[in-house]
Amino acid sequence: MPSFDIVSKIDAQEIDNAVNSVLRELTNRYDFKGAAFSVEFKSKDNLILISAEDDYKLGAIRDSLKVFCVKRGIDPRALDFQKEEKAGGNTLRQEIKLRNGIEQEVAKKITKHIKDTKMKVQASIKGDEVRIDGKKRDDLQEAIALLRSTNFEVPLQFINFRD
Repeated sequence: MPSFDIVSKIDAQEIDNAVNSVLRELTNRYDFKGAAFSVEFKSKDNLILISAEDDYKLGAIRDSLKVFCVKRGIDPRALDFQKEEKAGGNTLRQEIKLRNGIEQEVAKKITKHIKDTKMKVQASIKGDEVRIDGKKRDDLQEAIALLRSTNFEVPLQFINFRD
């Protein structure tokens, strides 16, 4: 019985490369000359910490991070921007959590969406991924096309396509 898995994974090395590219670009920008800012990637916590002197610079760091993530093949929906908070002194800090894996409620939305379309496939939740089974390969390809056209909060990858 043909099947495939739906996952949401991000490559930590590509995130690290994007963060380093942001740092390299911002140190050369005229509006960041002499400014105190930082961009740190904590791979163990799946977290990026950014801090800057004011809201404008924090926004510029966010925008640069999104641009470099896209250049590195990382969907910007994988970045979950938390609320800005005041740090010590005159600086602002923001945490960016990395969405790795499909959360339970998103997995339920995916399976419900597939069942509502009355396709000839079955969806089941396996931990932080969703398995789709069907009798024909064409049905599975139809399910992939349907899921790509639907916007969920997380980026989806389709792996382990088996006949």
